[in-house]
Amino acid sequence: MVDLERINAEAVAYFRALDENATLRHHFHHADEEGGLWYIEAVPDRGELIVIKQAELTSAGQLHRYSWEHLEDEHGFLTDQAIGPEDDPLEAISPGDFQRVWSR
Repeated sequence: MVDLERINAEAVAYFRALDENATLRHHFHHADEEGGLWYIEAVPDRGELIVIKQAELTSAGQLHRYSWEHLEDEHGFLTDQAIGPEDDPLEAISPGDFQRVWSR
């Protein structure tokens, strides 16, 4: 049987360490098919960009935020997949633009 508490604790520790030790952060956003807007903060780790904060602003105006402090809920979860701005439909934004949505 899989120990879900241990797996969750390891995920929290990994994302927290990335967030607390990051010296370089990248910020992006994109729109989904339902009219929602996604805001992403990612940091480099072992040659990949790892999402450490993710916010979804739905077309209905609801904000869902995910990070090591809140990995998932009934609306969604922090992605565990590396992103590639050259492959994914992402647009770079300023740290201030990301923070305005994140702290809303």
